[in-house]
Amino acid sequence: MVNKRETGFIPKKAAATLPGNHLFPSRHTMKQHLNTLLPLCLLWLPACNFTVTDGTSPTDPPKRGPRTQPGATMQIYAPEQHDLYDGRFIISGARIYQVGTLNDESPWDHMGNDGSNLRPVEGTAELDVDEIDNTGTFRAELELPEGSYVIELEEFKEFSPCQDGGIAAWLFEHGDSGCGDAYWPKSILYVAGWGIGSATLNGKPLYRDYQIHFMVTQGMRDRNLVAHYPIIGKKSQAGAVNPALQQLDFYIRSPETNDANIPNREVFDHFFAMEVTWK
Repeated sequence: MVNKRETGFIPKKAAATLPGNHLFPSRHTMKQHLNTLLPLCLLWLPACNFTVTDGTSPTDPPKRGPRTQPGATMQIYAPEQHDLYDGRFIISGARIYQVGTLNDESPWDHMGNDGSNLRPVEGTAELDVDEIDNTGTFRAELELPEGSYVIELEEFKEFSPCQDGGIAAWLFEHGDSGCGDAYWPKSILYVAGWGIGSATLNGKPLYRDYQIHFMVTQGMRDRNLVAHYPIIGKKSQAGAVNPALQQLDFYIRSPETNDANIPNREVFDHFFAMEVTWK
C-alpha cells in the first residue's frame, strides 16, 4: 500500500508509476548527463544554468483540481506536509435533515437547494477514519417517520482519481473544481469518503451494495438551510459556500440511474448535518 504521507496527493496509481516516467530520469541517466556537462561547466561557467521544469510557465494560472484552483489568493500546506499529521478524523454530525422522503414518487428533487422539501430527523452520523490508510467507519443511525434507518459504509473505494483511494482530506470538490459532479457548489472538503455500503429500515435490509459518500464541507447551506447555488452573476471563482459555517453531507444512492430525478438516480437518500463536532 502506498503511504499518502510519502506521495502527497498524487493518486496511488500515478505515484506507483513515477520512477519510470520520462519526466523523472533514472540516476544512471542523470549521471551520464552530468559526466558530459561538468567538463563544459568548468570551461565556461555561464553556460551552466540548469533549470528543472514541468512544462508550465510561472505565469500560467493553476489548473482546476483537488488541491489547486484559479483565482485563489491563499496558499496553505497540505495535511501530509505536516510532521504531526496522523490522518485520523473522528467526527459526529447532529441536527440532521433529510431532503425529501424515502417514498417520494418520481420525478423528485433530492438536492433541495431552496429548502422547501426538508424534514428534521433524530439521530447522529459518526465517522472514524484514517485518511492515510483509507480505513475506518462511517455509520448514520436515524429515526425517520418510516422507522429506524441505518446507513453503513462497508468498503472504501475511489470512483475517480481525486478521491485518493476512497478517503481524502483537504481537497476541492464539486462545482467547477474539476473533481466530482456539479450538483453541489465547489467547497473545501475537510475530509470525505466514498465507497459501497448498505441501509436497513427497522432492522431489515433496505439497500445492498449501494454507493455512499460523506463529506465535511464549508457551509453549502445558509443558516436558514437554503443553498444559494448556482449564484447568478457570481463575481468570484470561489464556490457558493459560506466559510463561516460547516456541515456534514451524506447520501446513499443506487447504481441504477433515472434521468427524471435530481440527482439522476433511481434511489438517492440525501441527508446533511448542521452541527459538526470534531473529537
